Amino acid sequence: MSSHHFVKEQQEPAVFILNADEVHFDQVSPLLEWVPTVLVAQQALDQVLSWGIKIDVILASESFQKENIQLLEEQYPVRFLNSTPENALEEGLQYLLASKHYAAHLIGIPHLQALDLQDKIQLMDLTLLDGDWKYYPVKEGDFKKWFAKSTIHIHAKEGLPVEVINENGQLILPITYATFLEVPEGITEIKASGIFWIGEQIR
Repeated sequence: MSSHHFVKEQQEPAVFILNADEVHFDQVSPLLEWVPTVLVAQQALDQVLSWGIKIDVILASESFQKENIQLLEEQYPVRFLNSTPENALEEGLQYLLASKHYAAHLIGIPHLQALDLQDKIQLMDLTLLDGDWKYYPVKEGDFKKWFAKSTIHIHAKEGLPVEVINENGQLILPITYATFLEVPEGITEIKASGIFWIGEQIR
């Protein structure tokens, strides 16, 4: 039996930084505590390098790789992965799946793109950081969580009916472009017939 059958599943969720313009290091640093695999797309690289963290994979165009070949030494052991800004997300997720990473934090990805990830979230656990909001998918159609009094965001395919049950009563609402919901302190239950994402403000 050849040894490649024993590839260990990576326990720590990978950290995949696509854009760091609106990201503060203090949002990312808790995710780095257990030294996860870190992927960075070229447009976020300068910002991430300034944080002084270890990077494992840089997704970049061939021309960028040629111009920045010194990074292979400065960030050793780092590797380049060919990609364009348009397909960096797809390439990075394929790389993670191929290397047995079944969980990842995606940083600097607009939550609107969450709906493009429907096929991926069947294969891996993904959370999104978009500015001051953290999004996570509900795949089973039924979600229950204790919230402090706050506003949450429900993100799903336009028009998907969603049922919300909490202290305020029961509510059925169709998802619109931005469905924000005031939740009271306590348990809120949300049900829908399809996949939806919950956004919570983290700052």
